[in-house]
Amino acid sequence: MFWQTSRFTIDLSSPKVMGIVNVTPDSFSDGGQFASRDAAIAHCDQLLKDGADILDIGGESTRPGAPAVPLDEELARVLPVVRHAVTLGVPVSVDTYKPAVMQAVLDLGADIINDIWALRWQGDAHGLTGQQVASAHASCGVCLMHMHREPQTMQMAPMEGDVLPQVYFFLQQAALQLQELGVDAKRICLDPGIGFGKTVQQNFALLARQAELLPLGYPVLAGWSRKSSLAAVTQTSLGSVATMDAQERMVPSVAAALIAVQNGATVVRVHDVKQTVQSLKVWAACQAAR
Repeated sequence: MFWQTSRFTIDLSSPKVMGIVNVTPDSFSDGGQFASRDAAIAHCDQLLKDGADILDIGGESTRPGAPAVPLDEELARVLPVVRHAVTLGVPVSVDTYKPAVMQAVLDLGADIINDIWALRWQGDAHGLTGQQVASAHASCGVCLMHMHREPQTMQMAPMEGDVLPQVYFFLQQAALQLQELGVDAKRICLDPGIGFGKTVQQNFALLARQAELLPLGYPVLAGWSRKSSLAAVTQTSLGSVATMDAQERMVPSVAAALIAVQNGATVVRVHDVKQTVQSLKVWAACQAAR
């Protein structure tokens, strides 16, 4: 399987590691750590040394309850980092739901739009949609994610019932709508949206039964890194879940990434690139030995 993007056709015959670059002061696990231009650029370089195959740059936190960031501020955070990242010789993804940001980063040479809203957001002042931006571009890759409600409210009233058929149908329709606008299926990747309006049990159902999404025919991206569901099953109290730091979440995150790959994910979006790459090398050696 291949994922077609602006400058690269990504070979997904082996799983790819997408390294997270949060250019934000308030992301849930590393907020403020790479908020400055120079720190974010240095982080891009380090992630590549650690073995990242793709860089994913974001300028707005999408943690539960996070406030929206004005367009000008998001552009100011993201564009300088994208300008550097596109010179590094790897696919560059930008995590945004704003059509104006999508257009700006694609104009700079970004390869992938990674959108938690699956290109559905309707708040652009000029009436532009993410679907229009993506369909007007010759070859950019897109990652369509399932989200229940919106970041400000998604965990106040999570989904109910069996999430698999609901996530399956949503992602199927989002991908088909994009293809109807002329976007080739090879440009599309799907993300079940771990933690975005789901309970802990529903998140783990999506992991355990992730293979049920594969018949849709698109690559699956798994984003488990440092999510609170991992803390919920490894800690003994709700208080320790809230205070569990990034280092403590690293091993559970790597374990979840490995299980996701075992269950068919071909891209894993992670903070801890070096450790994830090492673990996937062990997994690959085991697969080769079969």
